[in-house]
Amino acid sequence: MKALFFLRHYNDIDHVTPVVHKWAERGHEADVVLMGDPHFKQDYRLEYLASLHGVRVDILGDILSRKQLMRMRLQKLLLDRHFRAAMPAAVSSMRDRILGPAKREKFWRQIATILLDRSFTAGESGVIAFDWISGNSVFPIEFVQTVVTVAKEQGLRAVSLPHGDSPHANFLVRVEELSMEPRLKFAPASMFDRIVVPNELCATRFRPFVTEDQLAILGSPRYCDEWLSKLETLLPESPLTSTAGKLKLVMFLRKSDFSIFWEEVGRVIQLLADFPDVDLIVKAHTRGGWKQPLSRNRALKHLKNVRFVASEIHSSHLLSWADVIIDIATSVAFEAVKLNKPVLAADYLHASISTVADYLPECALHCRDDVYKQVDHLLKAGCDDFYVEAHRDRFLREMVDVPDSQVLPRFADLLESLVRS
Repeated sequence: MKALFFLRHYNDIDHVTPVVHKWAERGHEADVVLMGDPHFKQDYRLEYLASLHGVRVDILGDILSRKQLMRMRLQKLLLDRHFRAAMPAAVSSMRDRILGPAKREKFWRQIATILLDRSFTAGESGVIAFDWISGNSVFPIEFVQTVVTVAKEQGLRAVSLPHGDSPHANFLVRVEELSMEPRLKFAPASMFDRIVVPNELCATRFRPFVTEDQLAILGSPRYCDEWLSKLETLLPESPLTSTAGKLKLVMFLRKSDFSIFWEEVGRVIQLLADFPDVDLIVKAHTRGGWKQPLSRNRALKHLKNVRFVASEIHSSHLLSWADVIIDIATSVAFEAVKLNKPVLAADYLHASISTVADYLPECALHCRDDVYKQVDHLLKAGCDDFYVEAHRDRFLREMVDVPDSQVLPRFADLLESLVRS
């Protein structure tokens, strides 16, 4: 059987690699096309996939001509919602005359045909896979819609795979969100034959726009036991070293479009830095970089026991190094729970309820006092016996291992069923 996987960015690689791994383990063939930054081809997970029998990994620039690649980048830029909002009306009008919908559609079909014909012979059964690409995605949704349309015309099936999870238990999580109406950005998911989600919390995003038959709740490929064990053998050597006698903390940040109280985040970092036996690493979001307002607080960068890192250090390395994770609603905290490492869910630092705090009340921090008391307690008593096991078991059962630990076999079964159908 044959599958074609499209990957766009770090999160896709992180969550879809386990699925490709299992697909290849079943003896099937896979093409992986990286549509994002070419440097990701050196990512250790993609290097692993490229080493597997029957798996081919390429960047888009190795497949298309230079002219096609430049045209694709131009159309992508012109469709970017931030770029469009910044353009004067006269420029928008000129853009539509030069590259209107019909001309874009013709070009997208040309590119789709090149990519599909490269992977599948005429009449061959197969499946193509994108991530949870939405109407707000940086990559043009109309390109994805065209690829899916052409694929179905050729008798292929199409599936949307997870690129993350739902770290928020509530609905209104972004700065501009003020209505409980269904998010229209998820409506394009209806183009796929199946939309795969790890848990019911994620399924609620798509339910208003798809039929129940289109949704598949299969558990988390990224945080399941099978992949965590495999990932441990693939990780390159960690650049981090242990600090004897220190409580090692990691804080994972979010993108700036989430409702986070950045001034208070800065104060908490200063509070933690005042503990002489604490070593803190703050990691920027993998796609948000240092766009957060926190980057303007220069005083934080002079704290002796605080380090700021970006994508140069993998999250798995940080989780392995850390004793405790401070969470402001990121799904990476799920791995910490899985590893039985304490998560301090600082919900008072944002305008939402984190999934971790909702399931595990012992993790929740409601004020600055809670931060101080919890860190002081962990310094004195250690990190063992942090969780109420009944809470942790329910979290893993309903959010990660849904309904059991055989997550990756379920993903492979689904892809196989799509090819057969």
